[in-house]
Amino acid sequence: MAYFLFIDESGQDRTSSPYEVLAGMAVEDRDLWNLIQAIQGAEIRHFGTRYSHGRRELKAKKLLNRKTFRKARQLDPFPVEERQVLARACLEQGDAAGRREITALAQAKLAYVEELLEICTRFRCRAFASIVDACGPEPHACDLLRRDYCYLFERFFYYLEDKDEEASGIIVFDELEKSKSHVLVSQMDTYFKRTAKGRLRARQIIPEPFFVHSDLTTGIQLADLIAYVTSWGFRIRELNQPVREELGPYVEAICQLRHRSTREINGNPDFNIWSFAVIKDLGYGENEG
Repeated sequence: MAYFLFIDESGQDRTSSPYEVLAGMAVEDRDLWNLIQAIQGAEIRHFGTRYSHGRRELKAKKLLNRKTFRKARQLDPFPVEERQVLARACLEQGDAAGRREITALAQAKLAYVEELLEICTRFRCRAFASIVDACGPEPHACDLLRRDYCYLFERFFYYLEDKDEEASGIIVFDELEKSKSHVLVSQMDTYFKRTAKGRLRARQIIPEPFFVHSDLTTGIQLADLIAYVTSWGFRIRELNQPVREELGPYVEAICQLRHRSTREINGNPDFNIWSFAVIKDLGYGENEG
């Protein structure tokens, strides 16, 4: 068996997001096509058409921004069937759409994301994230793999071990600028070949990743959603930046998608390691927990 880990990020522009998040969504190979079909079906149920056809992309910052919540509250909730008709009309009319159509589309976006997370639960998907303060220092150029990637691969490796010691992990990234993709591939090659932890994890994680276009790949859109909601709404212990309260239901659903592993750490045989890791900075090295 094999598990895909689709990876995307949020907050890397360091402009408005409270945290930088590198996020992943894991799905078993046998579930992937059924998951995709279920998500496409949800698009049609909520929008009356494939929202992601053409130039539109199902990005979390478009689906869950503050403006969407404000527009969704303009009018009382529409019945599902009426909302679908109005939402489709809004997509087709564009700037000519009226208040009812605009409100219906906003309500449809929120309902779609809610169902999207329900679908992920149904297909046993698991969410992963490395979280760091967006105000922290930026790492200098280096041949080593950045720490947020190390943590993400660590958690994914534990997940694979818990599932089956023969399970393989396949890494799928949102396509970067070509030169950056080359750098990341080189850093991963060094990590998985020349570090002790990397060589151990290469037993189950295939070290060479795939790069895909986010607007054409459903799994990347899921990772984008995890990254965005985590940055703006997920808070534990040292995560004390302001939170967007309206994201609460989505944060709760994402928390249910986390994976918990138990390992012996510092003499504690039952130490819990969650698939969401909070890290101090984006440095390099192998100081994962």
